[in-house]
Amino acid sequence: MGDKRGFLKGLNDRLTCRQVLNFMVLLGFMFNYMLRVNLTIAIVAMVVPANKTAPNATSVDGGTNTSAFDLDLNASFANASSDGGGGQQGGGGFEWDEYVQNLVLGCFFWGYICTELPGGRLAEVIGGRRVFGYSMLVASVVTLLTPAAAHLSVIAVIVLRVVLGFMLGATWPAIHPMTAQWIPPMERSKFIANMMASSLGAAITMPVCGFLIASLGWESVFYVTGAVGLAWSVAWFLLVFDSPAQHPRITYEERRYIETAIGSGTARGKALSVPWVKILTSPPVWAIIITHGASVFGYFTVVNQLPTYMKYILHFNIKDNGLLSSLPYLGKYIFAVVTSALADYLRRTGKLTTTTTRKTFTAFALAVPCVLMVAQMFLGENATAAVTFFTIALTINGAVTAGYLGNGLDIAPNFSGTIFGMANTLSSLGGFLSAFMVGVLTQDNQTYGQWRIVFGIIAATYGLGAIVYLALGSGELQPWNAGAGASAGPDGDDDEEQHKAANGTNGHHANHDDHPPETIPLRKDASR
Repeated sequence: MGDKRGFLKGLNDRLTCRQVLNFMVLLGFMFNYMLRVNLTIAIVAMVVPANKTAPNATSVDGGTNTSAFDLDLNASFANASSDGGGGQQGGGGFEWDEYVQNLVLGCFFWGYICTELPGGRLAEVIGGRRVFGYSMLVASVVTLLTPAAAHLSVIAVIVLRVVLGFMLGATWPAIHPMTAQWIPPMERSKFIANMMASSLGAAITMPVCGFLIASLGWESVFYVTGAVGLAWSVAWFLLVFDSPAQHPRITYEERRYIETAIGSGTARGKALSVPWVKILTSPPVWAIIITHGASVFGYFTVVNQLPTYMKYILHFNIKDNGLLSSLPYLGKYIFAVVTSALADYLRRTGKLTTTTTRKTFTAFALAVPCVLMVAQMFLGENATAAVTFFTIALTINGAVTAGYLGNGLDIAPNFSGTIFGMANTLSSLGGFLSAFMVGVLTQDNQTYGQWRIVFGIIAATYGLGAIVYLALGSGELQPWNAGAGASAGPDGDDDEEQHKAANGTNGHHANHDDHPPETIPLRKDASR
């Protein structure tokens, strides 16, 4: 016991609570995406091979899972498993036709879209720790049950996938209220970049799951990813708490730094009543919602439809290039981290205001892909140019983390979960619409001329998002952040106050023998 306490104390001396939270959130979004896409990869080995694959294999999904791109990429692993293990009739597969496969993959979306807004609001009321943690816990259990459900019936798999979507839909908006409680304003862009670890999760999941299928059979994909998610959930509840005041191991210095830096913009304790009318009539809120919808529409249209375009227009066999599969995901995550750190630096040093920072990075993240999609309309018949344009567009789009993605925390930290829940709900619908649009435009007519229309629509959508945000976006704290019925004070960019707070102690050189107990007034001489 003494050795265990000594280890924990040594770890506590080296890591701040914010660093632990950063690491757990990064892993959380990696594993979140792993739980989402495992079936997309494993289904190649689960089903009896068909003679023909539908051009738009993700049309039912609506952009909430990975695309046929991943299925093609892992086909070789799946073929290996058909001779190895883990399957049943027909050399290792279920007799699910293409419609059933798309239904199994797409039903995730049915549950996912239902919990975006409720998940954000619930996190504001009971805390993001429970919403995010229990959602991942249940999702992990559902994943572990998937092989048994598959052997039972396809209906059982569909039910589990809907439940999985229902649980994971709440996780994305749930992290915003926790950010408002834990992360000083001048560090939030970098923290929000952890959400892009989902892209990193996709890049890692594809080869790992392919290896598991080839080595141990398709069931192992669900057992391994489910077990990883379960282990993470346990660690989450042991290491993460809703606020500094509730953390049993935080130092006096770190808690004081966080609470001073955050100031009065974020309410502590009882959740405030949502000022729905003011939120729904707020131009900065609609700037976030519309821009997020435009960004997600463009992103998922490119990601989901790229394999179809490469196959039918460029006659390019994507599965022969494993690096290409991971490049956009890795690029987007790395670029998100770099630009977010830069955004926080520019705000912290006073070189740019919050409003200017958000608008600059948002415009960059959407305008560059817009231009590249226009170039794709004229040069897209060249395979090298097409791959280059797509990869750069997806990478640059990672800068949204320094732009609008965390903007709800600037304008209304008390309702950041609700705002992001609204934005993600509508963006999920946009993802579904993008797949439907491509299917309609290219059905029975796979020509470059038809795809030029698709690229034109993507470019226009990116451009619209950039223009709307430049016109309506803001980094100023809104008066209705105080809640429904509260007296509205003057709104304004509180950068000056945040700069002063950011210049204080950062808690890294704290004395871990002095720390306040849970939920009591902060005092330096409190005992553990």
